[in-house]
Order: sequence, then C-alpha cells, then structure tokens
Amino acid sequence: MTTAEPVQAQQVAPGDKSPLTLRTLFDAGVHFGHPSKRWNPKMRRYIFAKRVGAHIIDLNQTLTALEEAKRFVRDTVGRGGQILMVGTKKQAQVPIREEAERGGGWFINSRWLGGMLTNFQTIEARIRRLIYLEDAIAKGTVEAQTKREQLKLEAEVVRLNKYFGGIKEMNRLPDAIYIVDTTHEDIAVREATRLGIPIIAIIDSNSDPDEVSYAIPGNDDAVRSIRLITSQMADAMVEGRSSYRRLIEDRMAAEAELEAQEAAARAAAQAEAARRASERDAARVAAAAEAPSGEGGETAPKSRSRRSSAKKDEAQATDTKPAEIEAQAADEPVAPDEPPTPQAKVPDAATEESGDSESGSGSEKKESE
Repeated sequence: MTTAEPVQAQQVAPGDKSPLTLRTLFDAGVHFGHPSKRWNPKMRRYIFAKRVGAHIIDLNQTLTALEEAKRFVRDTVGRGGQILMVGTKKQAQVPIREEAERGGGWFINSRWLGGMLTNFQTIEARIRRLIYLEDAIAKGTVEAQTKREQLKLEAEVVRLNKYFGGIKEMNRLPDAIYIVDTTHEDIAVREATRLGIPIIAIIDSNSDPDEVSYAIPGNDDAVRSIRLITSQMADAMVEGRSSYRRLIEDRMAAEAELEAQEAAARAAAQAEAARRASERDAARVAAAAEAPSGEGGETAPKSRSRRSSAKKDEAQATDTKPAEIEAQAADEPVAPDEPPTPQAKVPDAATEESGDSESGSGSEKKESE
C-alpha cells in the first residue's frame, strides 16, 4: 500500500484545462510510491528518494514521460486510430469509464477476460450477441416469450454489459492500449505484447518499466493520481480526434474542389465541341448555298456532282476505246493476201540418209553427163 496522501492535496477535476505542472502532480499525490520492501529494482532510475520506508517518485521524469505519452496518443488518434483504456482495480474503474467516454475511446473497467485481444473473434461474437439482445429488448420482440425467459435474457444483457459495455463499438484491435497498474493487469500486458500493440501505462515503484512502450512513473493506487493522468490521456485523445476531423474535412474539401474543377473542364470541353460543330454546320450551309442550282432549281452537292462527272468521264473513255482502235487500224497499210507459209518439218534420220543418197546419186549423174 502507498503512504497516506497529504490532506491539503486539491481535488483534480476531470478534463481540467489548467497547465500541467509539478505542483499539479504533487497535489494529486503522483509522487507517492510503494513501501521500499515491495519495490522493483528496475524502477531505480525513476526513484527520487526514500521517505518513511516508502519510495518517492521523481516528478520531473513523470512530467516528461507524460508529455511524450500525450504526444503519442494525439498522433495515433489524429491518424484515425483508437485507444483502449484498461483499469479494473476499484480505484480506477470510475476514472477509466468517465475519461474514456469523454475522449471517445474504448474501455474495460470490470474484468479482463483471457483472450480479449488474442482471441478477439470469440469476444466479437459475444459483442454481437449483446447488441442483438439490446435491440430485441428495445424493439419489444422478446415480449412474446415467457416471463422467465425474458428475465434470463435481461440478466444476460446485464452480465454482458458488465464485461463488454465499453467495447461494444470495438470492431477491430486497438492501435494502442492504456493501462493502470501493469502488475494488476498482467494478462492484458502479455496479450498486447504478443500482438505488438504499444502500451501506455502508469507504473508504480513495484512495476516493470521494460514491459511497456510509454512508461509514466506515478502512483497507481490513489484515485486523484489515476484521474489526473487518465484525464491527460483523454485530453490528448480529444485533441487528436479534433485534428482527425479537420483532416477529414480538408480532404473532403479538396476532393470537392477537384471534382468542381473536373466538372468545369468537362463543361468547357463540351462547349468547345458544340461551338466547332455549329461552325461546321454553318460552313456546310454556306457551301450548299454557293453551289450552282440544277434544272429544277435545286443545288446538288459538290461531292455528288464530282462523282457523277467522274463516272461520265469513265464512260466516255470506255466508249472511245473501240473507235480509237478502229482509227489506228485504218491508218496502218493492209498487206496483200499471201498463201500461208508451210511449216518447216524436221526431217527424220532415215529421211536425211535417203536424201543424202539421192543427192549423191544425182551428183554422180551430173558428173557422168
């Protein structure tokens, strides 16, 4: 147990906007640690002194660590993340619930069920069951059942709300988890560490600072100390949520401006296309008006007249071809009729020999004569 808190310590109001100072932490009793016989040697660097058998926590380091944790929470929520606040000990139940509701985060202040994070699928099924029963009771669909069954369903709703009332809207794992007293919430610390979820925690002189990502040395047994530090976390969540809302609004405004520019560009392109189409129509009308009129007083398009003239030229060319051929034939001299020349026949080998013999005999006869 911690040492007695000073009587003159002032009550810290939730959501107090006064600047956080060493005096504020001192008045809330954040500097009181556990008795020296229950301390953790790893907390040596956060211990300022030892008084009356109890350790005194260094508030300068507490203030620095608290500002760093607030910056991390503000950045996480500013990106659209969610923080889960956990504090199931009696002193932390009310501050955790009130500050989580003010900051818009999720909270567990009754009991940490094993597998709340590592077995989230089963927990999510129970959350859906709770939402279904609440809707059924609100709509009156359970009135047709017996009185005993109705009482059982109402008792089930109360029991589920006790464990899951603060995480009914948790449809995914949190981006970070804030814990009061890591020694008491050791199961939550192990599950978050296993899943790689950053841990922000108030660590007293008997805690292990190596288990958490953002350690805030302070008294985790006094209600005023828990409320002060938790309210600072809630303020950081509120600031991060407002910045995230502004970011969404700026993004929507930029998208709307871009859509307006695209609509203006489309309208200008359509207007330009309509203007060019009207100019082309006007040019066609003017060209049709300037074309010569036919026998019936109607004007024929140039393209049609050109095609007809081309067809006439082709017809004239085809008609004149035989006449030109006849004229060329008339100009050329006609040769007299001659008998067809006999085709020369190739003599066979036998005929050649007989011819040679005949020619030889004939020459002999000539020589004898």
